[in-house]
Amino acid sequence: MISREEFAQRRQRLMTETGDGSLVLLTSAGERLRNGDSHYPFRQDSDFHYLTGLDEPDAVLVLAPGRESGEQLLFLRPKNPEREQWDGPRLGLDGAREQLGMDDAFPISDLDDILPGLMEGVDRVFCLVGKDAQFDQRVIGWRNRLREKNKGQRGPAELISLEHLLHEQRLIKSSDEIRTMQKAARISAAAMRRAMQQCRPGRNEAEIHAELVHEYLSHGCTPAYMPIVAGGSNALVLHYIRNNAPLPDDGLLLIDAGGEYQNYAADISRTFPVSGRFSPAQRRVYEVVLAAQKAAIDEVRVGQPYDAFHTTAVRVLTEGLVELGLLDGEVESLIENQEYRRFYMHKTGHWLGLDVHDVGDYRIEGESRLLEANMVVTVEPGLYIGFDDDIPEEFRGIGVRIEDDIRVGRNGPDNLTDAVPREIADIEALMAA
Repeated sequence: MISREEFAQRRQRLMTETGDGSLVLLTSAGERLRNGDSHYPFRQDSDFHYLTGLDEPDAVLVLAPGRESGEQLLFLRPKNPEREQWDGPRLGLDGAREQLGMDDAFPISDLDDILPGLMEGVDRVFCLVGKDAQFDQRVIGWRNRLREKNKGQRGPAELISLEHLLHEQRLIKSSDEIRTMQKAARISAAAMRRAMQQCRPGRNEAEIHAELVHEYLSHGCTPAYMPIVAGGSNALVLHYIRNNAPLPDDGLLLIDAGGEYQNYAADISRTFPVSGRFSPAQRRVYEVVLAAQKAAIDEVRVGQPYDAFHTTAVRVLTEGLVELGLLDGEVESLIENQEYRRFYMHKTGHWLGLDVHDVGDYRIEGESRLLEANMVVTVEPGLYIGFDDDIPEEFRGIGVRIEDDIRVGRNGPDNLTDAVPREIADIEALMAA
């Protein structure tokens, strides 16, 4: 649980970085119509949630460093008993002050009237330029109104993207964020274990998908993204989400899924035999991917370049592809010529946090950035073997991915999702139970 005090500290830190003479503007997510008069479930914009904790649409956060009558302002929907009977309770203006710690709050309908005045004396405006073109135009319109009103003042001279400052702040997780992510990981791990135990010949991908969602919803999570439940050769489609095919009796099932707890995501992949027992060929491919993942996780350490764990995974996978007879040649040459990409075509991980593919730069001044304590990454090597004539028949159609969520700990990698078995013997034992 992220405290009110932590949200306030995040806003204060951002104001310190933007400095006096600035104005920070950030909008909430809006409601999205699905069809007819039915909406998609509301999910708050991650940047807006990070700074406010408000889980409502139609709101704008304004930070005004140095403003004497209040630096932290929120425009939001006021209380409305009639609408709340239909749509549920609203926080309201008093709630924004008392529960969120805002200095002041105003009805969202007053934004156009008040905002130009807040720009007076401001040198620069920070917002997420390009994220919402309509809001960008409103910001420019407010500045133009101020210029027309005060002929001697030009208003803010600069419109600056907030992206780098805010996203770098989000990249390093606080203790409360880590605890929240650990809970998301625990629930997601339990869901994956449930899926393994419920998997057997005769079932459908959709049934296993339902087992995952049941576990998420039963423990306060929602799916962090559309699960991938890919039986057999469906695993060769990296973003397979149809999840409606019968499971192959003698094939593998690849699941890539995670729950979201209080807006923080987990992201786990496991591959296991539908029958509960790996075939010799499946075992050989799986062991290559597992060795690559273990070696890659060991590179997730303070001071290591971000690219190091991908580079390590590529080397181990390429060595394994040679041993399996799927590639032929010197490992160094195969890596240099990217021959491995025929079977492994994606990166080995990404940042994780409020977004599954979380924000933050991977490179600084062209160089892979160094990992710092309390960054969180996924480590997810895989092999995807097609049906080409030159591939030994025993390996055709096998897709394997193994993924865990790794916190960069001060004393080494911290696997948040290690409650899900990875070793072949452990997987087979869980499925047998």
